[in-house]
Amino acid sequence: QVQLVESGGGLVQAGGSVRLSCVASGRIFNTYNMGWFRQGPGKEREFVAAINYNGYYTTYADSAKGRSFISKDNAKNTMYLQMNSLKPEDTAVYYCAGDLRRSYTNLLRSDADDYNSWGQGTQVTVSS
Repeated sequence: QVQLVESGGGLVQAGGSVRLSCVASGRIFNTYNMGWFRQGPGKEREFVAAINYNGYYTTYADSAKGRSFISKDNAKNTMYLQMNSLKPEDTAVYYCAGDLRRSYTNLLRSDADDYNSWGQGTQVTVSS
């Protein structure tokens, strides 16, 4: 089992940046893929970005592409999401997730049902 804890959210002005962190404990960190999802007010949870077990491969939702950067530091058991040029529509609770059912795969998934370990979320609010 893996425990995931997000941090780094807060109130940000439009055009600003935020760096979210997700610390994992439990299973060896560099064996499974991870992702970031978000859920805005009145919206369904949506995919933001994913990264493979060793950090070499990444993928992004169209809404995040070009202004977001996902990374992981396996030595620190931590995954990051840097988001720039924030917009009010980026306001959401951001969740990190682990794809623990698969190991050592470069196939990145964007469906929340493919992830079976979730953090509690961190709120990002972007003011206009």
